[in-house]
Amino acid sequence: MTLAPDARAVRRLIRWFDREGPDLPWRRTRDRWAILVSEVMLQATPVQRVLPYYEDWMARWPRASDLAGARLGDVLAAWQGLGYPRRARNLHAAAMVVADRGWPHPDRYEDLPGVGRYTADALRCFADELPVLPEDVNVRRVVARRFPDGWPGAPRGRAWHAGQAMMDLGREYCRARAPLCDAGCPLRAGCPAADAGVVDQVTPRTRRQARYEGSMRQRRGFLLRALADDGRVRASRDLEAAESLVAEGLADRRGSMLVPAGSGR
Repeated sequence: MTLAPDARAVRRLIRWFDREGPDLPWRRTRDRWAILVSEVMLQATPVQRVLPYYEDWMARWPRASDLAGARLGDVLAAWQGLGYPRRARNLHAAAMVVADRGWPHPDRYEDLPGVGRYTADALRCFADELPVLPEDVNVRRVVARRFPDGWPGAPRGRAWHAGQAMMDLGREYCRARAPLCDAGCPLRAGCPAADAGVVDQVTPRTRRQARYEGSMRQRRGFLLRALADDGRVRASRDLEAAESLVAEGLADRRGSMLVPAGSGR
C-alpha cells in the first residue's frame, strides 16, 4: 500500500518520538485521574515547572476520591506557585464529581468542571487511547504549518504516540518564535510552510498575555501566598483583590480577615 505524503510524515514523526520523546511521569500511565491532573497543570505552564508539583500532588492525592475529600483551602495552598488558581478549584470540583458519580463516558468528559474541548480530547487520547488528536496551541501551530490540508490521522493503535509527538514537536522545534526548521526538525522534509517561506504568515495568532507586574493576577497571588503561609490575612491589605478571590470561591471572609476557602463558614 502506498501512503500519502502526510501519512508518511506522521509515521516519521512517531519514529522520532519513539527515539527522542522524553520520559515524563504522566506518560507512564493511562490512568484518567493522573492524565487529568497533568493536563490541568500544563495549561499555560512549562513542563519543567510542572514536574515537581505533579509528583507531590499525585503522592498526596493519587485518586480523585483523595482530592475530593480534601479542603479546598489545602488544595489551593498546594497549588501555590503554579498560577491561575481557578484551575485547582476546578480540579477539586471535578474530583468531587468523579468520586460521587464515577467517570463520565468519554463523549461527556466536557461535563466535568473546568474541562473544555482540548482537555477532553487529551483524556480521550492519552488515557483512553482513542484516535483523537488533542489540539493545544502547540499542536494547532504544527497542523497549520506542516499539515495545512488537515491532520491525516495516526496509524492504528498509535494515536497516543502521535499526540505526544505533536506536543513535543511544537515545543522543541515548531516554536511560535524562532522555529528550528533547519536545525533537526524531524518533519522539515516536505513541510509546505518552510518550503514556501511562509512559516510566520500561516502561524495561528494567539492573544498576547497581559502584563503580570502590577496586575490583578499578581495582587491576588500575593494574598493567596499569604493565606498559604499564614492561614489568614487582613482583607484591607488589598480589598479589591480580596473581593475578587471571595467572588471566585478561592478564599472566604471571616470578619475583616481573609481565610482559606472552605474554612470561613
